[in-house]
Amino acid sequence: MERVMVQKRKGRGKKIFFRVLVHAILILCSITMLVPFLWMISSSLKNMDELFAIPPVWIPKHIAWENYVYMFEQAPWVTYFINTAIITVFTILGQLVTCSMAAYAFARLKFKGRDAIFIIYLGTMMIPFQVVMIPQFQIIKVLGLIDNIWSLIIIGIFNAFGTFLLRQFFLTLPKELEEAAMIDGCTYPRIFWEVILKNSKPALMTLVIFTFMNTWNDFLRPLIFLNSQENWTLSMGLAKFQGTYTTQWNQMMAGALISMLPILIVYIFAQKYFVQGIVMSGIKD
Repeated sequence: MERVMVQKRKGRGKKIFFRVLVHAILILCSITMLVPFLWMISSSLKNMDELFAIPPVWIPKHIAWENYVYMFEQAPWVTYFINTAIITVFTILGQLVTCSMAAYAFARLKFKGRDAIFIIYLGTMMIPFQVVMIPQFQIIKVLGLIDNIWSLIIIGIFNAFGTFLLRQFFLTLPKELEEAAMIDGCTYPRIFWEVILKNSKPALMTLVIFTFMNTWNDFLRPLIFLNSQENWTLSMGLAKFQGTYTTQWNQMMAGALISMLPILIVYIFAQKYFVQGIVMSGIKD
């Protein structure tokens, strides 16, 4: 009896040690990831002397709010923000439509070559944008959408990863729900809208977060397709602060901080769906 108690105590001790070790590693990783963010905030409030001071200065003696004022005076940031918001919102709406419909077809509808087509479709995720940017540019040029924000929206509304994510989540939904809806006389479009989508909020919100982050921070596509400054996005506006010989890093950090605030706000309000959507999407093969 005593041996059993000793073994149980040893087992509990190992579990406690393992948990403490895991939490310590996670805390260390969290601090490591927070340091660049905190340094960005600190740098946005410094003057150039404090920014390059040795040893580094974390808390500036004089808070340079003028970095934010200068940023808005030197560039039309409101225009950049509106352009980025329009591109992001319409890209998200487009992906929710195209990805959900394609995912439903791959998850529930039966047709010849479905699995083979799905594998080929997933294969497009392995192709980097640098490979397809020239063909995409030629297509956009033929459509007459060069230097138009709609060029970025058209390119962005199709997403193989989004289709894969939603398809995996749809597979976790019980078929009995759809069968009951069919008995009640629901058509496929109504089942898709009333049953599938209304029970897929975690996966849909996960797709929204990923798409929001990728579109909001995108730099290469706007750089290729947009020329006029009135069509620029926030990422292109930030790049303007990098000069040929010198860079005003404190002002660039101020712009970067303002640019990332919408992403932070969206994630804070949608994080409860984010984890659930990722976990549920990985249950079935």
